[in-house]
Amino acid sequence: MPLVSAIILNYRTGRLAVRCAEALLRQTIGGQLEVIIIDNHSDDDSIGFIRNRFRGNPSVRIVETRRNIGYGRGNAEGIRFASGTYLLIINPDNELEPDGLERMVAAMEADPEIGILGPQLRHQDGSIRDSTRAFPTMTDIFLKRTFLRHLFPHRVHQYLHHLEDPRKVRGVDWVAGACLLIRRDFFGELGGFDPRFFLFFEDTDLCRRCWRAGRRVVYFPLAKATDRKHRLSEGGLLTFFTKKTVRIHLVSALKYFWKWKHAPLTPH
Repeated sequence: MPLVSAIILNYRTGRLAVRCAEALLRQTIGGQLEVIIIDNHSDDDSIGFIRNRFRGNPSVRIVETRRNIGYGRGNAEGIRFASGTYLLIINPDNELEPDGLERMVAAMEADPEIGILGPQLRHQDGSIRDSTRAFPTMTDIFLKRTFLRHLFPHRVHQYLHHLEDPRKVRGVDWVAGACLLIRRDFFGELGGFDPRFFLFFEDTDLCRRCWRAGRRVVYFPLAKATDRKHRLSEGGLLTFFTKKTVRIHLVSALKYFWKWKHAPLTPH
């Protein structure tokens, strides 16, 4: 039985998924790792490229969906085959440093109150991604996507945790689902990702349920992973009419706020 099951959900990023998986197999605890790559019905050469690269590798399982079923359900397809004590949910454009996973597992082993652990995400130019945030309000989302962010910079900085020390291990409201570690049995207790979200806000919702279950969400900069600089959800409100992912992001935001409309903003 592996210690960690790494779940990589691919959609049209076959080469990145391969690089991500190869970085995982080079981990210092790579011998205690299984990698599960889910191709979410990519309409390019992703699946062929992935299969050719890992053909005959017993540490890598490849799963195909019959259609694009979104982020949460796509990951769930792979998690069905997972047998590790821990689940590493990682995006294909992320690469963990060689001892990153070992450090993350050690931190969780040392503190059973940690429910979800996220590493520091760094762009290739060395800048640090704002991968932790406060639980959002509708005002936060609106300010971030409009010129008003320049009129209320302190509010935006509070939401994006720009005022926090990025070198400090700390409890946070939520960490980005681009790379997070969680015990498999606890993930099951939480019910996994909420399938009502096709894309975006699954991570925010999962972390909120983690706190509600009495476990902590922790930002752990002692482990680092690279991440791409441009994200699918970025763009102002005007891009709602030109960018499909922005429309999906805003729809997911509405679903999130509706789900948690009667809950206190900070559950811890």
